[in-house]
Amino acid sequence: VQLQASGGGLVQPGGSLRLSCVASGSIYGINTMAWYRQPPGKQRELVAIITSSGSANYAGSVKGRFTISRDNAKKTVYLQMNSLKPEDTAVYYCNGQIVSPVAGTRGYWGQGTQVTVSS
Repeated sequence: VQLQASGGGLVQPGGSLRLSCVASGSIYGINTMAWYRQPPGKQRELVAIITSSGSANYAGSVKGRFTISRDNAKKTVYLQMNSLKPEDTAVYYCNGQIVSPVAGTRGYWGQGTQVTVSS
């Protein structure tokens, strides 16, 4: 099982980016999926999380600006980021609680994608 994240880049303040993370491998199902981020010199923090039924929660710092969504058929989670601020600069990681025939239910991490917000 692997998670592959993409969509990061350099954007000006006030701009938008859309991150994607696709799961692959032998998968029975995916429970919660989430996005975390790790700013330079800081610890990794939860940004947004979404259940298999689509219920979402957000960190206070991104609420109203970021939207997490998922396509269960495509085994993909998205993070739409609008009104980006310099303090959103971080490496963004996806996480999925995945059920597989080999390992049962466990969490997997994507490789991280860099988001830089700067003028």
